[in-house]
Amino acid sequence: MLPVARWMMRGTPQAVLGAAAATVIPWLFWLGAAIAALVTLRRGLSAALPVIVAAAVPAGWWWTRGDVIPLASILLVTLMAVVLRARLRWSEALIVGALAGAAMIQLGIFLPPGGAGPVLDQLRQGSPEVAAMLDDLARQGMPTEQLAGLLIGGVTGLVVLLAAVACLALARSWQAGLYNPGGFREEFHALRLAPRELLVLFVLGAVGMVLGLPSLGMLLWVPLLVTGIALVHGFIGLKGMNGLWLVAFYVLLITTWPMILIVLLAALTDSFADFRARLGRSD
Repeated sequence: MLPVARWMMRGTPQAVLGAAAATVIPWLFWLGAAIAALVTLRRGLSAALPVIVAAAVPAGWWWTRGDVIPLASILLVTLMAVVLRARLRWSEALIVGALAGAAMIQLGIFLPPGGAGPVLDQLRQGSPEVAAMLDDLARQGMPTEQLAGLLIGGVTGLVVLLAAVACLALARSWQAGLYNPGGFREEFHALRLAPRELLVLFVLGAVGMVLGLPSLGMLLWVPLLVTGIALVHGFIGLKGMNGLWLVAFYVLLITTWPMILIVLLAALTDSFADFRARLGRSD
């Protein structure tokens, strides 16, 4: 896809056309988001505004059709691209993205029209077992509609944040391929959370618990997960291992919860131990 990115960067009209066309097509919003992020990373927010608007307008049309994911992803990836360009730290961009995604959940942006009530009604009609469970929860005083809304918003927000991170990584890889070959691989392999950044995540999580903002806890673990993935990439790269190890890793990561917990724990430990620096010195 690098030739496509090269054509997009020839000028603003090409980038505007590419971003708009990609976002109009169903399930290609990620390409429009990546184009907007690439222009933002390379030229800055002000120069990228026409491209961002070109991607956001058709995404806004999809929002009116009931699909909020394209527009939310474009806004989120643009925000992270601005932070990454200004600060040159993936960790800070991920934390800001997680906070913005949590704010979207808390504001109810990801709830379907009419809230979670219609969804619960459909579940009750489609499954007597689910209806009985919901009735039991209601008798126990549990706010079933509020919990359902939080679950729907949390799952959608997680999808949006992961999509935005993937789009940002794609844009950064395009930027490196066009202007700094090999730079993205080196940058991603070195990604880790500094102890102070890890402390910020824990403090924000604690604040969310105290203030009753569960959306923070739903997304603040994502930066840690991404740094854990970067740790695995860095380790395999330093050891010169076969790429099939990465394939096996992603298969396990997608299909098994224990692997996710292992990656989170490894990233947490790496914030203090810095395994890649130790491995590089030993080699």
